[in-house]
Amino acid sequence: MDHVPLKRPHFFFTTAPLPCPYIAGRLERKIVTELNGPDAESLHEALSRAGFRRSHSIAYTPACPGCSACIPVRIVVGDYRPGRTTRRVCRANADLAVRIVPARATAEQYRLFNRYQESRHAGGDMALMGFYDYRSMVEDSPIDTFLVEFRTADGTLMAVCLTDRMSDGLSAVYSFFEPDAARQSLGTLAVHWLVQEAARCGLPFVYLGYWIGESRKMVYKTRFRPLEAFGPNGWVLLDPAAMPTEDGLPQGDLR
Repeated sequence: MDHVPLKRPHFFFTTAPLPCPYIAGRLERKIVTELNGPDAESLHEALSRAGFRRSHSIAYTPACPGCSACIPVRIVVGDYRPGRTTRRVCRANADLAVRIVPARATAEQYRLFNRYQESRHAGGDMALMGFYDYRSMVEDSPIDTFLVEFRTADGTLMAVCLTDRMSDGLSAVYSFFEPDAARQSLGTLAVHWLVQEAARCGLPFVYLGYWIGESRKMVYKTRFRPLEAFGPNGWVLLDPAAMPTEDGLPQGDLR
């Protein structure tokens, strides 16, 4: 399952160093390649299994000078058991309706996205995104991509998760939610729902992007266990004893 043959060579490029958005005082640099042509899906599959992430039609992985803090992680669906905090989140949000919709941007989604950015990431690059930038983020995908929407009984949109579907799992690309409902832990709810959906579809993994132990924005990902990390020896289980406990962890974005 892990071997995906590629039909033609692809070119990779390195970005210029920029300030790291997750660890103060460090520089971020990425290796990137374009996902296009008839091999886009197979290339995305191969790179995802090698720790890359997708943004628009680009696949990337960190290649930061003197730093290896970004660790690709994925949930092992078959062995997943929700912890106490996650079960409490599910009970608190039992009245929300969930639906899968095509990867098409709407003004309603963008308004929620904009409120989320202004509340959580004011001054960041994504806070400056207009509707057409948002539409590009959602729709500029060369692979099988969809949105998951979470709504109240009266139809109010509360959370959205942009998701890629692969042959071995679901990849959570980006999620955002109503900032005034932070106590409902809608980001945790979205990841839990993806695990349940992957199980329903017979898919073994949910890819969560990068875990950064030094960034509290990323620590919440350790709620979802068992968690595998990609490194020099491929995908291996993360030692639970080396991770923070579940209760009291903050939520963050998927990267």
